[in-house]
Amino acid sequence: LKRYYQILYRKKMRFTALALCAATVSAFAPTAFQRSSSALQADLLSSKTGMSSLDPAVINKYNSLPMPTEKILAEYVWVDAKGETRSKTRTLPVAKTASVADLPKWNYDGSSTDQAPGEDSEVILKPQRIFADPFRPVAAGEPQNILVMCDTYTPDGEPLPTNARAVAAKSFEGNEDQEVWFGMEQEFTLFNLDMKTPLGWPVGGQPIRPQGPYYCSVGAENSFGRAITDAAYKAMMYAGIEISGTNGEVMPGQQEYQVGPCVGIDAGDQLMMSRYILNRVCEDFQVYCTLHPKPITEGEWNGAGMHTNVSTKEMREPGGLEAIKKAIYKLGVKHAEHVAIYGEGNELRLSGKFETASIDEFSFGIANRGASVRIGRDTEKEGCGYFEDRRPASNCDPYLVTGKIMETIMSDIDAPVIEPKNK
Repeated sequence: LKRYYQILYRKKMRFTALALCAATVSAFAPTAFQRSSSALQADLLSSKTGMSSLDPAVINKYNSLPMPTEKILAEYVWVDAKGETRSKTRTLPVAKTASVADLPKWNYDGSSTDQAPGEDSEVILKPQRIFADPFRPVAAGEPQNILVMCDTYTPDGEPLPTNARAVAAKSFEGNEDQEVWFGMEQEFTLFNLDMKTPLGWPVGGQPIRPQGPYYCSVGAENSFGRAITDAAYKAMMYAGIEISGTNGEVMPGQQEYQVGPCVGIDAGDQLMMSRYILNRVCEDFQVYCTLHPKPITEGEWNGAGMHTNVSTKEMREPGGLEAIKKAIYKLGVKHAEHVAIYGEGNELRLSGKFETASIDEFSFGIANRGASVRIGRDTEKEGCGYFEDRRPASNCDPYLVTGKIMETIMSDIDAPVIEPKNK
């Protein structure tokens, strides 16, 4: 019996020691309630809308590091073969960033962007426009990090076939006295990272309410993506882009911002950089942004465009309405040439429905959003102002659009009078 109690005692002691050990380990192990703010708060590449991939506390730890005062970070941005923006960063001495002329050229692997063959892949980046970098802000008084809008050339100095900026620049050369203004209305659609479900839409389905309550809307049941648009708005203003406003659009999940007025080739530079900034903001919010002109083809939903407002010095002066009409008549003559470069997939959008004109027929009207080109009521009343080309798709190349409009309205062609299509 004594032997039995000795064995039982030893087992009890071993159990107590194991329990104590386990309790000690668990006391020092991290728990869900002890998780620090610097831990990952969301899975990388999460498909959940609005979830940032990293805890801001992690990012801020590095953003708060002091930077050398004699150097800055320059993000060189360019347009690839598909019309989308790409970028990479370099360190530059502050002395080389005072103006575009001071910035050095750079290069990249064009074979990785479908802009050069692998055996001769070097593409030259030529700086054209400087913007402040909203993603790497600095304290007041410190040298500012910059975004640099570039266009692309061969090592021999020839513009690449995809360099639409160089094409547009030729249309503006010699017409500086016209002081042509462009105002561009960039529509875009926000999706979850599944790239199938717009914000505010049920997965695999469509909203139960038709279009109507979502345009310029308020309320959680109507407005989807306001925080993203507001963030992009502020980032663009910080950068120095002439962003003039934003609004929610007709289809749920669709938004718009306006850039301008901008003069000449600068319109393309500003609009293209604004797209870069928009995509960087969407990257932070972990949402997918598309510029497709008809992202939803099933159901009764609006497409997305980049309505382009145009005004020359003559159009803004008293009696300028006649100059506006003459320009519109010329656009009518060149209608096929314009729609051919106004964006891929635009035939899906320009159907004659959903506030569009048919792609096959040119028209203009006073306050008519179903026409190819619209003249506003204020312009008609005041006898001067601007016109709106409603044909460009949301994914159009702003250099090609503004350059082609400039080429057409400055051309010496015999254009017949077109009767307005008013409702």
